Amino acid sequence: MRAVGSSISRVDARDKVTGAALYPGDIERPGTVWMKTLFAERVHARIRAIDTAAAEAAPGVLGVFTAADLPFNGFGLNVVDQPVLCGPGAPSAVPDADRVRWPGDRVALVVAETEAQAAAALPLIRIQWEDLPVVTGIEAARQPDAPLLHPSVGSNVLLEYHVRRGDLAAGFAQAAVIVEQTYHTGAQEHAYLQPEAGVGYIDALGRIVVEVAGQWAHKDRQQIAAALKLPEEQVVVRYPAIGGAFGGREDMSVQIVLALAVWRLHQRGIDRPIKIIWSRRESIIGHHKRHPMLARAKWGAAADGRLTAQQVDFSLDGGAYASTSTKVLGNALLAALGPYDCANQWVDGRAVYTNNVPGGAFRGFGGPQGHFIAEMQINKLAEALGMDPLELRLRNCWQEGSIQPTRSVLPAGVTIDPVLRRLRQEMAEGGDSGIAAHRPPFTVERSPFRTSLDASAPPRLRGVGLACCFKNVGFSLGFRDICHATVELYGDGEIQRAVVRHAAAEVGQGAHTVIAQVAAETLGLPVGRVELIVQDTAETGDSGSVSASRMTFMAGNAVKGAAEAALARWQDEERPAIAHFEYVPRRTTPYDHDTAESDPNITYGYCAQAAEVEVDPDTGHVHVLRVVSVNDVGAAINPQQVEGQIEGAVAQSVGWTTHENFVQQDGRVLTDQLSTYLIPTVVDVALVKPVILEYPDPQGPLGARGMAEMPFIPTAAAIVAAVHDATGVWFDEIPLTPERVWRGLQGRTD
Repeated sequence: MRAVGSSISRVDARDKVTGAALYPGDIERPGTVWMKTLFAERVHARIRAIDTAAAEAAPGVLGVFTAADLPFNGFGLNVVDQPVLCGPGAPSAVPDADRVRWPGDRVALVVAETEAQAAAALPLIRIQWEDLPVVTGIEAARQPDAPLLHPSVGSNVLLEYHVRRGDLAAGFAQAAVIVEQTYHTGAQEHAYLQPEAGVGYIDALGRIVVEVAGQWAHKDRQQIAAALKLPEEQVVVRYPAIGGAFGGREDMSVQIVLALAVWRLHQRGIDRPIKIIWSRRESIIGHHKRHPMLARAKWGAAADGRLTAQQVDFSLDGGAYASTSTKVLGNALLAALGPYDCANQWVDGRAVYTNNVPGGAFRGFGGPQGHFIAEMQINKLAEALGMDPLELRLRNCWQEGSIQPTRSVLPAGVTIDPVLRRLRQEMAEGGDSGIAAHRPPFTVERSPFRTSLDASAPPRLRGVGLACCFKNVGFSLGFRDICHATVELYGDGEIQRAVVRHAAAEVGQGAHTVIAQVAAETLGLPVGRVELIVQDTAETGDSGSVSASRMTFMAGNAVKGAAEAALARWQDEERPAIAHFEYVPRRTTPYDHDTAESDPNITYGYCAQAAEVEVDPDTGHVHVLRVVSVNDVGAAINPQQVEGQIEGAVAQSVGWTTHENFVQQDGRVLTDQLSTYLIPTVVDVALVKPVILEYPDPQGPLGARGMAEMPFIPTAAAIVAAVHDATGVWFDEIPLTPERVWRGLQGRTD
């Protein structure tokens, strides 16, 4: 049996099922003490003074740490603009580090013998506050007189990009129909199973070790070392089992503060492991969210369906700090135009600072917001033209050799056309080609609405909608993307075991299983002979982040290269045979600020979906009955894992579209518990039919593309189109809460 293409069991499955796998919150070391975090709980304020004397004198307290204890008070993935701890007294790369800019800013740390003692000492810390003006609306933050969150920047606009291609006025003049609309999408909480937690200690070599959940161990190490002004070799980051991520663990949470507390206590002669576990509320208010978006779009099409002009203006709510906003903005800029050829394209996109929770990485990384604009527009154009929406897409979608809005040729392997055609085939089983004819074979004969006993209630309304997308694979816009792997071969006459060293974080997506499969396939070994040493900065080279749908693509190429090199040495009689390989993909280039001219991405994956919904007109409840998701994954290294990614992505996207109403008011999170922030349960999740296509990507390892984000992206627009099909009403704001839908069905917007 081939290793690649087989649905082998995950290499971590047994330990996770039996409970042998330790997550950060499970780790217990002798002599462990506890740390608690004092959150600002202020929306926008300056800290004039901090008095920690009473807390330091409290029972069991070993140390209280503030900004003054940091050698360098600042961090950030792309822009260093966030204090590790807000307050006066530390050299900082962040001007005005004595400010808090959202209630989740961290102000102080307490380390005590027990968790209860640390918690009891927190309210003893006295702070002198000076409240500052608050701005929470995207439009309000852009006004000339808006209070500035980062005065040194001189504006609340963090970054703005523009796409300029063709003649927009001429394009609209050629249009037979023009569709204009404003769209809103909401924030989304990652809601991963394991809240932020970790353990820090000094090891036998005198290094600071942090065992924590993250997505890029070497980047975590780099940011810890920078804040403490230590050589990176003095810091070790290890990831134990990780209870989900979805982009939510890209930013620092407890990594730097654990290292700081361990280091400062060590300087006082106290070498005790320190443990921290955030509560669910701390997790919800304390880490970034999917960016809310406000957009205005105007598209035109000729009578035959050909797109003649696309104009989009959108703003992302970046919240208090930059996080990954610059990169999310870059993705959304292209996604807002969809996978469509059009000679005349004009986009203005920006990320804006506000006093809300920071916007950052979340599955799809700007793709869901951007494609929501594009797919809503294309569906509305189809309605205006009286044309099948799938046929309209086929008349406009990218082909091999198409020119991107950035004026560069698309990377080879463009497959949105066959993906759409397969979706049509899936929908048309037993029917004709029109969308209306798709409904009978597509419909699921069950109703989730089991609570009403009123036989006279009006029938539930059913509808079908569709959408499609592309998703970049790998880092983009000129960021140097690299991935290291080492393969060691041991044995005498034959290879008895292969050791693969790789830093990839296993956040539940199956990366370690894929690594083992690629190594086994390349070496011609059973997967059982492959051993993994993973997610440990002391044992592995930098793999880059588990994000951007890049890890199968990048790790696959790196492990394949290292395995091939080790195998060549083995054949030359080296024992053991050890080889290291650094995979560097083709170069991308940054946007021109004014036109977006560039070669932005390494390659892409493609997806198309159809959704069927049922709407209760009395209550406004929308239930997603079924989703067919067609995905070109290049090569399915592990088909079962691919199916799982599709099902999980759709479930998470259904949540964003219909359930997850993240509410902030005047900068404060009102939905700060899972009892008020509702995520789908098993009875809310649609029946998903994953359809896997394998058109090999010329750059991918064994043809594979990254795919874990793709199935999330088109779901929202497909659901909204289905609701329109059922009710005749378009909803341009998500989530589709029952109240919002009910009001829309009454023709009300208040």
